[in-house]
Amino acid sequence: MSLLNAWFNAFLRSRRAGNLFGRRAMPEAGYGLGSTQAAPTALTAGLLALAQGSEADALATLQSHVDGLSPHEAEERLLRFGPNEVDHEKPLPWWRHLWQCYRNPFNLLLTVLAAVSWLTEDAKATVVIGAMVVLSTLIRFVQEGRSNRAAERLKALAGNTARVLRRAAGTEAAEVADQYFGAQLHSRRPARLLDLPIRALVPGDHIVLSAGDMIPADCRVLAAKDLFVAQAAMTGESLPVEKFVQPGNADAGLMEQANLLFMGTNVVSGTATALVLATGNTSYFGTLAQRSSASDRAPTAFQAGVNSVSWLLIRFALVMVPFVLLVNGWTKGDWTEAFLFALSVAVGLTPEMLPMIVTSTLAKGAVL
Repeated sequence: MSLLNAWFNAFLRSRRAGNLFGRRAMPEAGYGLGSTQAAPTALTAGLLALAQGSEADALATLQSHVDGLSPHEAEERLLRFGPNEVDHEKPLPWWRHLWQCYRNPFNLLLTVLAAVSWLTEDAKATVVIGAMVVLSTLIRFVQEGRSNRAAERLKALAGNTARVLRRAAGTEAAEVADQYFGAQLHSRRPARLLDLPIRALVPGDHIVLSAGDMIPADCRVLAAKDLFVAQAAMTGESLPVEKFVQPGNADAGLMEQANLLFMGTNVVSGTATALVLATGNTSYFGTLAQRSSASDRAPTAFQAGVNSVSWLLIRFALVMVPFVLLVNGWTKGDWTEAFLFALSVAVGLTPEMLPMIVTSTLAKGAVL
């Protein structure tokens, strides 16, 4: 039975139809995310406690203040908690990248043919085939490195910012607070409204949200006016959900808490101030992203197509070469000459330039 399952799984992978037969876990109560990568119990319990308690309790738990953090406190927490960034797939070390560039069916077949040519003292064939393998690997390595660096430079151009309230020593920013939050915040100590990079947010910060903003961290609503949030990325809900200031419902799940905002969602309409509860990998979205990036990298549809063509030619060679060897050796009686002729047939069936042309063209296109 295990052999049959393994064969069937291999058949599904070759047809790229495994998702049609995958068994998925039912959504856990209150999470609203139908996947096996449910949030850890400790994270869920912590967010629920901060949502269901009073505003004063949430501020005390995060050691924050009613008018936000001071620059010194924010700097200290940034060093302690790290930047507000979700871990993504890290670039491979150069030696692993070089191995990935070499490891494909065509290169492996050409390496075998070069080794056989060397054993048969065919120096010209060995040099030509070996040169094709080396050139293909090096060109792919260089061009993919260029395309990766170009992508990193492109991502660096898109710097997202958030409006953060930080405590001020004087009263120069009281009118800013009054403009955004009215009398509720005007009664508090004056605060400065700063545009800071999202990666600089820390737990305990107070952020300002308005229509069109992406929510940069897991937050609790402190003040809101007609606030509607799209949570489709987390729950699959097609309609925006209205958020309120009141403490959450003890009988509701995490995603049903009306005063919680989650990283990865966005504001559809309204304005709000929110208290940052969790950032980066400690957020709900961050924990799911970590588990997703920990899985094996799946080949793209194009890579699967190229590999299928490669294995088709390899299987064709595995059938033709022994047949030519046997027929030639049986009819002529010279098995050495028959072996060399079969080797030339194998070389002729293999398009030596194909890996180099495909990889260099694709990588060049990615850079452009």
